[in-house]
Amino acid sequence: QAQLMESGGGLVQAGGSLRLSCTASGGIFSINVMAWYRQTPGKERELVATVASGGNTNYAGSVKGRFTISRDSARNTLYLQMNSLKPEDTAVYYCNARGVFNGYVRDDVWGQGTQVTVSS
Repeated sequence: QAQLMESGGGLVQAGGSLRLSCTASGGIFSINVMAWYRQTPGKERELVATVASGGNTNYAGSVKGRFTISRDSARNTLYLQMNSLKPEDTAVYYCNARGVFNGYVRDDVWGQGTQVTVSS
Protein backbone atom coordinates (compact mmCIF):
# COMPACT_ATOMS: atom_id res chain seq x y z
CA GLN A 1 0.00 0.00 0.00
CA ALA A 2 1.50 3.30 -1.11
CA GLN A 3 1.88 5.91 1.57
CA LEU A 4 3.60 9.21 2.25
CA MET A 5 4.71 10.52 5.61
CA GLU A 6 5.49 14.19 6.26
CA SER A 7 7.57 15.57 9.09
CA GLY A 8 9.27 18.79 10.12
CA GLY A 9 6.34 21.07 10.81
CA GLY A 10 6.16 23.22 13.89
CA LEU A 11 5.87 26.70 15.32
CA VAL A 12 8.25 29.37 14.09
CA GLN A 13 8.46 33.15 14.26
CA ALA A 14 8.04 35.27 11.17
CA GLY A 15 11.29 35.43 9.26
CA GLY A 16 12.36 32.03 10.47
CA SER A 17 12.90 28.78 8.62
CA LEU A 18 11.63 25.22 8.60
CA ARG A 19 12.49 22.18 6.55
CA LEU A 20 9.75 19.71 5.75
CA SER A 21 10.41 16.13 4.73
CA CYS A 22 8.23 13.51 3.08
CA THR A 23 9.13 9.87 2.63
CA ALA A 24 7.27 7.58 0.26
CA SER A 25 6.93 3.86 0.85
CA GLY A 26 4.88 0.86 -0.20
CA GLY A 27 4.78 -0.65 -3.68
CA ILE A 28 6.85 2.04 -5.36
CA PHE A 29 7.91 1.31 -8.91
CA SER A 30 8.63 4.88 -9.94
CA ILE A 31 7.72 8.41 -8.89
CA ASN A 32 7.47 10.98 -11.65
CA VAL A 33 6.39 14.10 -9.80
CA MET A 34 6.26 15.02 -6.15
CA ALA A 35 4.64 18.12 -4.77
CA TRP A 36 3.83 20.09 -1.67
CA TYR A 37 0.36 21.46 -1.09
CA ARG A 38 -1.01 23.43 1.80
CA GLN A 39 -4.42 24.07 3.26
CA THR A 40 -5.90 26.38 5.87
CA PRO A 41 -9.35 26.05 7.48
CA GLY A 42 -12.10 27.13 5.13
CA LYS A 43 -9.86 27.23 2.09
CA GLU A 44 -9.16 24.79 -0.69
CA ARG A 45 -5.88 22.97 -0.84
CA GLU A 46 -3.38 24.92 -2.91
CA LEU A 47 -0.27 23.87 -4.76
CA VAL A 48 2.95 25.19 -3.25
CA ALA A 49 5.70 23.58 -5.32
CA THR A 50 6.44 20.61 -7.55
CA VAL A 51 9.55 18.74 -8.60
CA ALA A 52 9.73 16.24 -11.46
CA SER A 53 12.03 13.27 -11.75
CA GLY A 54 14.23 15.21 -14.16
CA GLY A 55 14.70 17.98 -11.63
CA ASN A 56 12.35 20.59 -13.06
CA THR A 57 10.62 22.63 -10.39
CA ASN A 58 7.85 25.16 -10.20
CA TYR A 59 6.48 27.28 -7.39
CA ALA A 60 3.47 29.25 -6.42
CA GLY A 61 4.13 32.94 -6.82
CA SER A 62 3.57 33.52 -3.12
CA VAL A 63 6.51 31.31 -2.13
CA LYS A 64 8.89 31.74 -5.04
CA GLY A 65 12.27 32.95 -3.85
CA ARG A 66 11.60 31.84 -0.28
CA PHE A 67 10.88 28.11 -0.58
CA THR A 68 12.98 25.44 -2.25
CA ILE A 69 11.66 22.02 -3.20
CA SER A 70 14.05 19.12 -3.70
CA ARG A 71 14.05 15.35 -3.73
CA ASP A 72 16.32 12.44 -3.02
CA SER A 73 15.03 9.92 -5.53
CA ALA A 74 17.20 7.09 -4.23
CA ARG A 75 15.53 7.40 -0.84
CA ASN A 76 12.08 8.38 -2.14
CA THR A 77 12.21 11.49 -0.01
CA LEU A 78 10.90 14.97 -0.74
CA TYR A 79 11.96 18.16 0.99
CA LEU A 80 10.68 21.68 1.28
CA GLN A 81 13.09 24.25 2.65
CA MET A 82 11.05 27.22 3.82
CA ASN A 83 12.87 30.48 4.53
CA SER A 84 11.67 33.96 5.39
CA LEU A 85 8.42 32.52 6.65
CA LYS A 86 5.38 34.75 6.90
CA PRO A 87 2.21 34.38 8.98
CA GLU A 88 0.28 33.73 5.78
CA ASP A 89 2.37 30.59 5.28
CA THR A 90 0.55 29.06 8.25
CA ALA A 91 -1.21 25.93 7.03
CA VAL A 92 -1.21 22.17 7.04
CA TYR A 93 1.32 21.08 4.47
CA TYR A 94 0.70 17.92 2.48
CA CYS A 95 3.00 15.79 0.37
CA ASN A 96 1.71 14.41 -2.94
CA ALA A 97 3.18 11.93 -5.39
CA ARG A 98 2.46 10.96 -8.97
CA GLY A 99 3.91 7.73 -10.23
CA VAL A 100 3.50 3.98 -10.49
CA PHE A 101 2.52 2.26 -7.27
CA ASN A 102 1.61 -1.42 -7.03
CA GLY A 103 1.38 -1.60 -10.82
CA TYR A 104 -0.95 1.39 -11.22
CA VAL A 105 -0.33 4.94 -12.35
CA ARG A 106 -1.58 7.23 -9.62
CA ASP A 107 -1.62 10.94 -8.85
CA ASP A 108 -3.65 10.80 -5.65
CA VAL A 109 -1.12 9.52 -3.14
CA TRP A 110 -1.13 11.88 -0.15
CA GLY A 111 0.50 12.18 3.22
CA GLN A 112 -1.40 12.94 6.41
CA GLY A 113 -0.13 16.51 6.61
CA THR A 114 2.14 18.41 8.96
CA GLN A 115 1.18 21.67 10.65
CA VAL A 116 3.26 24.79 10.06
CA THR A 117 2.43 27.79 12.22
CA VAL A 118 4.19 31.12 11.73
CA SER A 119 3.71 33.73 14.44
CA SER A 120 3.88 37.44 13.74
